[in-house]
Amino acid sequence: MKRLSGNIVDLAARRIFPGRVEWEGGVIRRIVPEPGRRFTHYIAPGFVDAHVHIESSMLPPAEFARLAVVHGTVGTVSDPHEIANVLGAAGVRYMLAEARRTPLKICFGAPPCVPATPFETAGGRLGARTVAALLRLPGIGYLSEVMNFPGVLAREPDLMAKIAAARRLGLPVDGHAPGLRGAALKAYAAAGITTDHECFTLAEAEEKIAAGMKILIREGSAARNFAALAPLLRSRPDQCMFCCDDLHPDELIRHHLDHHVRRALAAGADRFDALICASVLPVRHYGLKVGLLQTGDPADFIVFTGWKNLRVRRTYLQGELVARDGRSLLPRRPAAVANAFRARPRAPADFRVPAGGGRLNVIVAEAGQLVTGWKKIAARVVDGAAMSDPSRDLLKLAVVNRYEPRAPVAVGFIRGFGLKSGALASSVAHDSHNIVAVGVDDASLAAAVNRVIAHRGGVAAVGLGEERVLPLPIAGLMSNEDGHEVAAAYGEVEALARRLGSGLPAPFMTLSFMALLVIPDLKLSDRGLFSIVRGGPVPVAG
Repeated sequence: MKRLSGNIVDLAARRIFPGRVEWEGGVIRRIVPEPGRRFTHYIAPGFVDAHVHIESSMLPPAEFARLAVVHGTVGTVSDPHEIANVLGAAGVRYMLAEARRTPLKICFGAPPCVPATPFETAGGRLGARTVAALLRLPGIGYLSEVMNFPGVLAREPDLMAKIAAARRLGLPVDGHAPGLRGAALKAYAAAGITTDHECFTLAEAEEKIAAGMKILIREGSAARNFAALAPLLRSRPDQCMFCCDDLHPDELIRHHLDHHVRRALAAGADRFDALICASVLPVRHYGLKVGLLQTGDPADFIVFTGWKNLRVRRTYLQGELVARDGRSLLPRRPAAVANAFRARPRAPADFRVPAGGGRLNVIVAEAGQLVTGWKKIAARVVDGAAMSDPSRDLLKLAVVNRYEPRAPVAVGFIRGFGLKSGALASSVAHDSHNIVAVGVDDASLAAAVNRVIAHRGGVAAVGLGEERVLPLPIAGLMSNEDGHEVAAAYGEVEALARRLGSGLPAPFMTLSFMALLVIPDLKLSDRGLFSIVRGGPVPVAG
């Protein structure tokens, strides 16, 4: 029998008392009060990220786990939507196989929107029969985010069949409906959608709770909605969970759900409510086999010190110590490599845009948001072509098809990146993961894109006589190197992006969402500009 004493945080009874946890065979056998003893540390259930794309850490599951457990993470609700867009159902099975190599408790979903829309080229396609089969696999526990909310509102048969398959099995259905309000929201929730992680205003979140949905308060590398939604932790904590959605490796090194808990406490949330949102609610909502520090539970728990400045000191999974004092004790387990990358090198001429009417439909990116604006801006025209104009923060945005090498390059214009020279490119481009690039001139765009193509996936920055590349050979999304080394290499690429002029806090994460058509209002796919609000393509000039 193993034992550990400390201040027991009993979330079920909402009390804290000095006591001892005893466990054997990975299961808690007894929790014994020890009245009169004094401790400076606390024992509590571990944290569960209620919605995260592991691929966005640029690490495969076992390496993601090595970094996450340091911060008290014992489980995740993970959507393999990213790799499914590259490799189809084989990508989902790849993630399931790799997750079996780590003790971190990862519950995957079956992605219902692959591809996210018919207006882009993806590497995989998951129909209703395939999704129904995935839902029955061990390790799959829910239908992941239903991104095609217009399809739900139109009751498209294939999409509704996927939702019905999950509901027949009694599995939760995750939502994704940024800005959806009113009658449309009620119709979306009535289809069986149980959560949403895309709220960017408090009023929107409150309306979704009223419609019967739980709100996943998101704070990741690109979308940062915690501040706007924090009041819910005082008014409706029973309807909230915490998630990162997308978290790049440099941030995962520093924090995970522990950051959400600290922010919740700083925002005035009750300490029990903060920990319940980080553990109990996702475990119950998704039916996870994760312990909650009760007799008979799996011995999944953390030891932390402090409340005002909460720090996780130890993490246990199935009774085994997996992290201690900021150091992971999980071994390195390199992953198998799978990919689909058929893009060919591109020339500067491939990025030329005829001037057309002289006024451009321009995407406006915002730091900390996935939603984008849309402005009409006069073009800078040289020799009959529309060009970037860094003096007005007007840059070319390009998407290069990675699956069909002869496909033309799609080019549009964007504001918000602030580059003064060079270009950035990435094969992490939600959700179809073609190559997305932004730059001040066609030569730089071609150079950055070609660095990514040379490595069959990666993120790259070129300019000022420098270049930095982080190769991502696993599906063009993940590295097979040590997580700390990946974080350092990613930091170098981002540092060059800032020297090139970008003031965005996470330029590559923001760039990766500029091809995500299901987020309002204007985005760019490999087939051109698209507006989900209009429900169709938009001309570059006109």
